[in-house]
Amino acid sequence: MKRRILQTGLPAAALALIGGAAIAWWFAGDPAGELRVHGPAMDDPDGRRAAEVRVRKPVGIGQYFERFDGVAGVIPGRWPHFRGPGYDNIRTNAVPLAGRWPTNGPPVLWSIELGEGHAGAAVANGRVYVLDYEEETERDALRCFSLADGREIWRRSYAVKVKRNHGMSRTVPAVTDRYAVSMGPLCHVMCVRSIFGDFLWGLDLVADYGTEVPGWYAGQCPLIEDGKAILAPAGANVLMMAVDCESGKTVWATPNPAGFKMSHSSITPMVLDGVRMYVYAALGGVAGVAADGPAAGRLLWRTDIWSPRVVVPSPVILDGGRIYLTAGYAAGGLMIRVVPDGETYRVEELYRCKPREGLASEQQTPLYYRDHLFGVMPKDGGRLRQQLVCFRPDGELVWASGRRERFGLGPYIVADGKLFVLDDNGEMTMAEAGLEAYRPLARARVLPGHDSWGPPALVSGRMIVRDSRTMVCLDLRRNAAGNAAGMAGKETR
Repeated sequence: MKRRILQTGLPAAALALIGGAAIAWWFAGDPAGELRVHGPAMDDPDGRRAAEVRVRKPVGIGQYFERFDGVAGVIPGRWPHFRGPGYDNIRTNAVPLAGRWPTNGPPVLWSIELGEGHAGAAVANGRVYVLDYEEETERDALRCFSLADGREIWRRSYAVKVKRNHGMSRTVPAVTDRYAVSMGPLCHVMCVRSIFGDFLWGLDLVADYGTEVPGWYAGQCPLIEDGKAILAPAGANVLMMAVDCESGKTVWATPNPAGFKMSHSSITPMVLDGVRMYVYAALGGVAGVAADGPAAGRLLWRTDIWSPRVVVPSPVILDGGRIYLTAGYAAGGLMIRVVPDGETYRVEELYRCKPREGLASEQQTPLYYRDHLFGVMPKDGGRLRQQLVCFRPDGELVWASGRRERFGLGPYIVADGKLFVLDDNGEMTMAEAGLEAYRPLARARVLPGHDSWGPPALVSGRMIVRDSRTMVCLDLRRNAAGNAAGMAGKETR
């Protein structure tokens, strides 16, 4: 049961209903109320808007809304943005997870068909948020599902033509108790209320800031911190910016003096000597921007010593001001250190490696866990190609999964002391997240299709993964049905 509603601009009074009237309104009309095709650049008369922008057809961001019969499940925990609560793809306080699976793999709680893409899920308040592309209607759609059973709750979309380019949607939304922010393939940003899908504002980074859409469409996943959406347009005049989620107004905007361009990478928070900053690996270089206080938005440092032609993995933040950077297409890896120098910072190169010499990654961001780096090597990784590896931060190899244990471009995550790795074809391997050797625990096909590259989400023992067309929720809990004790002879290795 669903209703399709074309948002046309309801009177503002319709939005003032509260209490019981709000419940009636939820079933009777569109909670978005007045449509505001609005961008922070419109509140920017002092020159933050790009001097030159591409001319393209205006998009009515947030224009369409649909309701469904899904109901949010009462399930604790959240995975609020790309790479989870700690921005690191590590779940240290995970619900105890099973150490073995039945022959047919972990139980599948629900499954959903999506448009072609690689966009992962964010989870909050028993709701799953996914940016999808509706190929039939040619719309970017932010979709909200129940974590409990996978039924859709609502969908907020807008019309935009996106040609197939090895998938369309690639980004993970950012979600809080109040807001959800998404970035579409062609760099359209949309902010809605996370519970009911009310539209708040939309922003076209290309039209408003001169952003150049990356080669395989936008891969940058937005952040929300302290009620502000953190974005990196990397346009003519603005490298990074904060937008108030409630009003859509620009809070601060960082200049882009070096002319960095948008990459497929995402902004990663970092704390150095008590100073919190946002680190972004753009095309052309890497930069750090002050995150808090009176200096928020200030460009603290930048360097062009890392400038591959394609950048997908996000910066990996280590302790002591160290940042590990990697990319595919023969770029290899680079370890830098950001060092306070009076009121400024300087960047030191610690070591650099080719793909055959050290840790490299083409698509996924490596993990920093127990003072070690974990990742899957790219195809040009020499004898270690496509193997799961563990490196010391100084670049020394600790272990590799071996020639018979190869993976692809799929994601990996650490939870409950275990590594979970997806290969291209939807087979998941569970292994010990140890420092001595590669020790697999279980393996099963968990997805039906190919290109299983979407970033995973893990909440209360439920892992959400996807391939190019299908998203599933797996029950990895130790006491899940089928994982109880007494399965001798039935578990996989």
